[in-house]
Amino acid sequence: MRDRPIVLLAIAQLLIWACIYYSFPALLLHWEKSLGWSRADLTAAITLAVFISAFFSPVYGRLIDAGKGPMMMAGASVLGGVCMLLLALIDQLWQFYLLWAVIGMCMAGSMYEPCFALITRARGVDAKRAIILVTLIAGFAGSLSFPVAHTLADAFGWRSAVTFFGGVAILLVAPIMWSGANAVEQGGRARQSADHHLSLAGQSFLRSPVFWCLAIGFGLGAVMHGITLHHLLPILDEREVHPEVAVLAISFIGPMQVAGRLAMMAAERHVSNHGIAIASFVLMATSIGLLIGAGTTPALLVGFVILFGGAYGMVSIIRPVIARDLLGEGQFGAKSGALALVYLAGSASAPFLGSLGWSWGGYRMVLPSLILLALIGLVLYLLAQRMSRQN
Repeated sequence: MRDRPIVLLAIAQLLIWACIYYSFPALLLHWEKSLGWSRADLTAAITLAVFISAFFSPVYGRLIDAGKGPMMMAGASVLGGVCMLLLALIDQLWQFYLLWAVIGMCMAGSMYEPCFALITRARGVDAKRAIILVTLIAGFAGSLSFPVAHTLADAFGWRSAVTFFGGVAILLVAPIMWSGANAVEQGGRARQSADHHLSLAGQSFLRSPVFWCLAIGFGLGAVMHGITLHHLLPILDEREVHPEVAVLAISFIGPMQVAGRLAMMAAERHVSNHGIAIASFVLMATSIGLLIGAGTTPALLVGFVILFGGAYGMVSIIRPVIARDLLGEGQFGAKSGALALVYLAGSASAPFLGSLGWSWGGYRMVLPSLILLALIGLVLYLLAQRMSRQN
């Protein structure tokens, strides 16, 4: 069965996101109450982890190019699990930061970015459907992590919860990750050997304006998404949206991402990758326009949730596909890792940049700026597309 390795990767992604990434917000309040550290001190650790993940992404991309992706992804899962086990033993803030710094390295080697790079490198033009399948299953990681974390932490304490997550990452995720990634890698080698000349195509990609337009364009999209998501509750509060309505709106953004991916599957025969990329930027900008109007017309909040969630759901899939289309398959792991560095750096810095913008001019200044970011990202993407065709 051709999709069996992809299903295995999807299950592994579901579990690794649940065990490592989503365990942080799921256990944040338990850490705050038990350890006595401020929320700012605690959340700085996940920001550190994402920045380190960005830094290591190019390194791991080169390991994928060297055919070592399966070993890397399984090993990163094991190391991440070990760090979760060690979290159960900490009592100092520096220990907390150190472990999350190492977890950041593991995130770079085991989560979506290396998974999508491996699939795209192995399957070429057929990668999009496989990536959609992975995201449809792994998209429920938060829905799995939060109830498990709260149940274990309430019954046995947060240290038991992180021990459980660490054990799952080591004993369950790593072998599933290895099995799926190795099958994908082996399946792609025959096609890559037939196109061996492509391996020389991308050695100077860092000097290409196509690469930088693409990296900065999608990086601005990451900044925009991160600011909107992390500041959505105070934005809605400022617009006097009822707190229960605000929480309900945020809770539906995840399902709308899944809906956006399903829409891509339904429309893939009729809409090109180029068209989907353009639509993603336009829908993100439009969604912020609806959010601005939600203060006077609350019904617009529904449109914001649908467009914002759906657009980002498409972006997470289309980025590696577009990168392959415009930059070629040669050294794709390295290209994907370098693109991820810019994207993840934008995502990690977004909460701080949003707060900085708010301190300067409030959300009345921040929200129009987000529309501008989306439009600049679209222009940069169109420039990358045009230069790629000329080349």
